[in-house]
Amino acid sequence: MELNERKVKILDAIIRNYLETGEPVGSRTISKLPDLNISSATIRNEMSDLEDEGYIVQPHTSAGRIPTDKGYRFYVDHMLTSIDKREKDVSKREELIIEKMDKMDAMLENMAKVLANSTNYTTMVAAPKSKGHKIKFVQLSLLGENQLLCTVVSDRNRVINKILDIRDNVDQEMIVRLNVAMNTALAGMTLEEINLGVISALTSQAPNLEHLINEVMKAITEAIATEEQMKIYTSGATNIFKYPELSDKERASQLLTTLEEKTQLKELLGEGDDETGIQVYIGNETPVQAMKDCSVVTATYELKDGFKGTIGIIGPKRMDYEKVVDTLREVKQKISETFDDSSKMNRAIESSTSLNNLLTSSKEPDDSGEE
Repeated sequence: MELNERKVKILDAIIRNYLETGEPVGSRTISKLPDLNISSATIRNEMSDLEDEGYIVQPHTSAGRIPTDKGYRFYVDHMLTSIDKREKDVSKREELIIEKMDKMDAMLENMAKVLANSTNYTTMVAAPKSKGHKIKFVQLSLLGENQLLCTVVSDRNRVINKILDIRDNVDQEMIVRLNVAMNTALAGMTLEEINLGVISALTSQAPNLEHLINEVMKAITEAIATEEQMKIYTSGATNIFKYPELSDKERASQLLTTLEEKTQLKELLGEGDDETGIQVYIGNETPVQAMKDCSVVTATYELKDGFKGTIGIIGPKRMDYEKVVDTLREVKQKISETFDDSSKMNRAIESSTSLNNLLTSSKEPDDSGEE
């Protein structure tokens, strides 16, 4: 028999409440939920029908109801359908974001070239990444004897579902306890904050489910962590040959290799000074070995929703620091403004004019080799 909308809402409320508390759910509890707006008498009648149809059961006289296997199966199937619909809606929004980020990448690559041409130094621009995603909610649901559905929701409402093959023998009561324990321990935490101590505390509550907890933690890591590598655009690598103190064959070769491989450049992607977002490395201060004879000035730019990236200018120790810092301050502001305006972004990709105008006042370096 197909359940009507009211029965579906009541069954859903019973199961969600039971998953959260582990206690039988009565009609009075359901009637207090703000989104139902159904009288206690009607709820009792509907609960009686749901019991007759095998979706819920009353474990003790005068007690509330708890879900049966049939009830859980309906809940999981209904939840998956709802999640699929939500994900389709979310995917449309994500497509727009991805399109915008693709445009952003084109703009940043162009910006690296313009900065290099305008300053006669070497430049790097790192695409923005979002850090500090927090876990909002974790839901484990049995799909069968050897399968578990793990649903993770981040604080930015990113929903990830993963079906886990499990070898542990678990029942619904154990899953309820594990749901409560995991949400108590993990809700509000970032991935970086989940350490061995947190995991040990979880496994101590269910020592016979250590393997299952480890599998769930892997699923959570996939849901929260950003898998793709940081994109870094570089330009003007050959500009280093304009400065005699950097044009030594061995030094230049090491620096060019570092700029080409880009792996070590991640060491320069700190957030800089708390007040200005600017970081200046002079000679041995730089964390990159190949740049020990250079100066590196970086600036952190920030977009909406916690996305941050880095712009860097690499040159001789005798670079024009004042002009470089001023340029980076203006450019980081321009990036933020441009990203929030699609028409500006399109113009920035198609033409370098506006950025060139911003940078034309940059002082041309002195190539004489004199300090």
